[in-house]
Amino acid sequence: MKAAVLREYGEPLEVTAVPEPDLEPHGVVVEVEACGVCRSDWHAWQGHGEWADDRVPTDFVLGHEPAGTVVSVGDRVESVAEGDRIAVPFNLGCGACGECLNGHGNTCLDGRALGFERSAPGAFAERVHVPHADYNAMPLPEGVAPRDVAALGCRFMTAFHALAHRADVAAGEWVAVHGCGGVGLSAVHVADAMGARVVAVDVDDGKLGRARAAGADVTVNSRDVDPVAGIEAATGGGADVSLDALGRAETCRNSVRCLRGRGRHVQVGLTTDAERGEVSLPTDAMTRWEIDFLGSRGMPPTRYGELLGLLESGDLDPGSLVGREVPLAEVPQRLAAMTEYETEGVEVLTF
Repeated sequence: MKAAVLREYGEPLEVTAVPEPDLEPHGVVVEVEACGVCRSDWHAWQGHGEWADDRVPTDFVLGHEPAGTVVSVGDRVESVAEGDRIAVPFNLGCGACGECLNGHGNTCLDGRALGFERSAPGAFAERVHVPHADYNAMPLPEGVAPRDVAALGCRFMTAFHALAHRADVAAGEWVAVHGCGGVGLSAVHVADAMGARVVAVDVDDGKLGRARAAGADVTVNSRDVDPVAGIEAATGGGADVSLDALGRAETCRNSVRCLRGRGRHVQVGLTTDAERGEVSLPTDAMTRWEIDFLGSRGMPPTRYGELLGLLESGDLDPGSLVGREVPLAEVPQRLAAMTEYETEGVEVLTF
């Protein structure tokens, strides 16, 4: 089969023939119909994460937002059959440890990260293996397009878990979103669907236009105004919840600083090699105003049905954020375009 393979960090992925996935007894093989192209793939391609022992290997297939059809089933799988259409969370739980059994498969101690570690090759490929399929294979609602599910990908599930489960956003609250790439636009759309009022921050007017279309009530171009002052003015004193979707020290600190008393910051964006996993914070002010700092990673597979239900009902429309569909041969170029933030909206590999 063909796949896009990481040979050297920062060098174009090589689209080439690779062996078919090995089928584990507890796993399934999926014919990939669509896979999101995400900024986390860019981080992996750049070789980021060594400071957290989280660097992807070379000679490896990236891609972690697939949807497709099951074509092979391991002999220990009970709830998934050939022909089933599924989505696949990138944070793959083992389904048996305490974290998984308590509904926290995204922090499974024995879990695998699809497209990020040797034991879970990714989905920039014609087919991909999904381990522990009874726990990790998410059945798709009827009539939902694979492209839309791939756009849902890690960005929507990450944004949904961050806002609904970690920050516990309530209708009427002000939510600030820093960075309007894929996960940022998803956060805008999710917050709007939850009945929150949304301020979107970016340096690109085109991306801010997409944020308005996705449900932002206010947009702030941080090239033109101080984003903290802009958010405080728009919200009458600061956001209730603020999400950093970019992972830069500046956006992380702005996200914390723009909050009103007892506000909740959620960190979603991963840092670059400029920060190397460390960002200094205004801790005295956080103590004075009882600011919460929350980390958020993906979403537990056991709660995926909540998100798919919103997709099926039409409350969420991830397909509306798709800016480009690309064939496998163009994935290397689209990753490179992220270096200078030249992508707009969500980009999806389709077969």
